[in-house]
Amino acid sequence: MRLLLIAYEFPPSPSPQSLRWTYLARELARQGHEVHVLTADLGGTTPGLPDLPDSVRVHRTWPGLLRGALAWHREYRQRNPRAPAPAPTPAADGDGVAPVAALRPPRNWKQRISEAVQAIAAWVHYPDIRGEWRGHGRRALRRLLAELRPDLLISSHEPPTTLELGLAVRGAGLPWVVDLGDPVLAPYTPPRWRARSLRLEQAVFRHAAHVIVTNPRALAQMQERHGTATPISVLTQGFDLAPALPQVGEGLFEPDRLELLYTGSLYAFRRIDVLLAALRCDPRVRLSIAAVTVPESILAAAREMPGQLRLLGFLPHRHALALQRRADVLVNIANDEPAQIPGKFYEYLGSGRPILHLSDTQDLVAERIASLRRGWVCANDEADIAARLLQLAGARARGMLDDGLSLDAGPVREHSWQSLGAQLSGLLAQVAARRRP
Repeated sequence: MRLLLIAYEFPPSPSPQSLRWTYLARELARQGHEVHVLTADLGGTTPGLPDLPDSVRVHRTWPGLLRGALAWHREYRQRNPRAPAPAPTPAADGDGVAPVAALRPPRNWKQRISEAVQAIAAWVHYPDIRGEWRGHGRRALRRLLAELRPDLLISSHEPPTTLELGLAVRGAGLPWVVDLGDPVLAPYTPPRWRARSLRLEQAVFRHAAHVIVTNPRALAQMQERHGTATPISVLTQGFDLAPALPQVGEGLFEPDRLELLYTGSLYAFRRIDVLLAALRCDPRVRLSIAAVTVPESILAAAREMPGQLRLLGFLPHRHALALQRRADVLVNIANDEPAQIPGKFYEYLGSGRPILHLSDTQDLVAERIASLRRGWVCANDEADIAARLLQLAGARARGMLDDGLSLDAGPVREHSWQSLGAQLSGLLAQVAARRRP
C-alpha cells in the first residue's frame, strides 16, 4: 500500500514519538509498503537515530515563523560550532559520533529567551508553538494527497496538530488511522486548552477509521470516554532486535560496584529525588543518568556525592541502547498518570538487563515486570529503595544479581519493533480492506 504519515515529531527530533515512527516506518517499508512522511522542517541533525531505508520518502515543510527561526539557528550552530567537539571517551565507537557529550546547563540566557518566546507562543497557538505548523502542513497535505493518491492516511499524535490536519481532509474519503498514544485531553493539558482538546478527541473518534493506543489502560480510558463504536487497538512502544553498537560503554561501568543506569527525561510527574537520597545507603552503589538537561537539584546532588551519582549528559539513541545492555540494573520511574508507560521501559525489556521499577501503585509496568520476572518493583520510598539497593549490592558482590530472573529476548519479542511493524502492517491492511467497495 501507499501510506502517507503525518508526523510532526520525526527525525531530527529525538522524542519518543519520533523514535516510535522512525522504527515503524522502517518496518512498514520492509513489509513492502510505500511510505511517505509529511513533517515539519526543524533543521539540523541528531546523531544516533535509527537509519531509515531510502524508500521512505520524507516531505519536510516550513514549521512556522518561530520554529523556523529556531531551526535556522540550530543549523547555523551545527555548521559553525564555537567550541571543539568533546574528546573521545571510553564509551566511544568507530562511527564518528561522540557518545557522551558535556552536560548542558539547565538554562543559559539564550535558552531562557527561547523558553520565554515559546511560552508566549503557547498562549496564541494550540497546543503550543508547534501549532504554527497547522496552516503550512494543511497546504502541503492537500498537495501530497493530489500528487500521491495514497491508500491510507496516518496521524501520529503528539502534537494534536497532526490530528487537526487529518480532520481537515476527512471529506476525501481516505481511510484515516490515528496513532493516539497519549490522550489529547490529559492531566497536563493547560486549563485554557482543555475544552478544545476534548472536542478534538471527540472528533477523532467520530471520523477515524481506526485508533491506536500504547497500552490497555489507555484503551479502557478512551472507550469509557468515547464509547466502543470506533475500532481501537493497542500497539505498545518497542525495542530493536538489532545488536548493540560494539564497544560502546566499554570501561564505563566498574566491576566492584552496583551500577544503576537511568536514560531519559525527568519531569515533575516522574520523580527521582527519593532514589538520589537512597543512594547514600551504600558507597558501592552508583547511579548514572543520561539526560540532555537535569534540574538544579540533581546537579547539586552530583556535586555532593560524585562517587555515587554520575551525569552522562546527552547520549545518542543508539549509544543509550548499548549502555542499557552493559549496566547492572536499569531504573524505571512510574509516571503519575497510570495510563502512560514510559517508552524507555520497552527499551529496557529488550536490553537483557534487570529493571528496578519505582512506583507507589501496582501499575502496568509493575505487573509486566512481575509476570515476566524481569526485575524488581519497589515503592518510591527512601527506606524501601535503600533496603532493595543493599540487597542488590550484596547479590552483585556474590555474582548472583540475575538469579531467579528471566532476561532473554524470547518472552518479550512481541514488543520488538520488528514484531510491532508486522502487527501494524496487518492492521492497516484490514482497515484498507474495510473501506474498499
